[in-house]
Amino acid sequence: MRPLISNPDEYNDPPRPFFEHIVALRSCLMNAAVAWVVSCIVAGIFAPQVLDWLKSPAQMLEKAGKLTIEGLDLTSGFSTIMSIAMWGGTALSFPFLMYFILRFVFPALTKREKAAILFYLLAGSACFGVGVWFAYSKITPQAVAFFDLVNRWVHLPVTVVRIEGYISIILKLIIAFGLVFQIPLILFVLGWLGLITSETLRKCRKFAIVIAFFLGMALTPPDPMSQIMMALPLCLFYELSVWGVWLKEKLDFTASRGGKPAESAPADGKPAESAPADEKPAESVPTDEKPAESAQADEKPAEPVSAGEDGAAK
Repeated sequence: MRPLISNPDEYNDPPRPFFEHIVALRSCLMNAAVAWVVSCIVAGIFAPQVLDWLKSPAQMLEKAGKLTIEGLDLTSGFSTIMSIAMWGGTALSFPFLMYFILRFVFPALTKREKAAILFYLLAGSACFGVGVWFAYSKITPQAVAFFDLVNRWVHLPVTVVRIEGYISIILKLIIAFGLVFQIPLILFVLGWLGLITSETLRKCRKFAIVIAFFLGMALTPPDPMSQIMMALPLCLFYELSVWGVWLKEKLDFTASRGGKPAESAPADGKPAESAPADEKPAESVPTDEKPAESAQADEKPAEPVSAGEDGAAK
């Protein structure tokens, strides 16, 4: 990471001809497609285990005898396997897809952009995992319990739930929370690249709060608890991204201020180079001998005196 931070605006990859870019793009797309297909096959093989994992949020209602998740169509099993394979394969293949895409894009990026993308991949994976865990452990059980409560309140108890509808709701919640948790990180990366500033984020805070609650309404089931549980972390992460961008700007400003003496170090050495100029008085030393010449001139009146003495002697 240190070589990427030093000289951040430098390109360290030589330019390539256009045909070579086309060949690299074809290789990137083919490798990404193969990785996605293989990941889908692996996810489909483990579909029964994944299905048991997805059914666990409704486990308490099933044990209480209030709810039963079953397949009501002849093709329910096949459609469930396909749904798990598609979504699970996309999640499994994401690291490989990003690797192939970045291998194609990296030669055209600066060191600063490469460092930002690498940081986003590492931190983004962690944020996506946190969002999935939060949705699976906190949101989905409450959503299932809320819908069961509403059904019983309107005297329409639902004891049998189609597996297709249940899987659709659970996957929608999990993936929505995982993706939404990426938004603050994207803002921080944009601030790192200098595309947005902390002042801009502060001015847009009220719009961000409205958008957070709108996303909570659009991406979650129509229950207020799920909407609030998505909107509140979004608002919190937005504030964290504002402070993160501000801290980055402050560190850059401090580094630029602290780097000025180092850059002006050669200028401080100029007096040492101009030391010969200080020796000019030594060159003007011969001018100081003029008083000696005037001293000889002062001795000239002594000659008439000596001449007078000679005349007196005569």
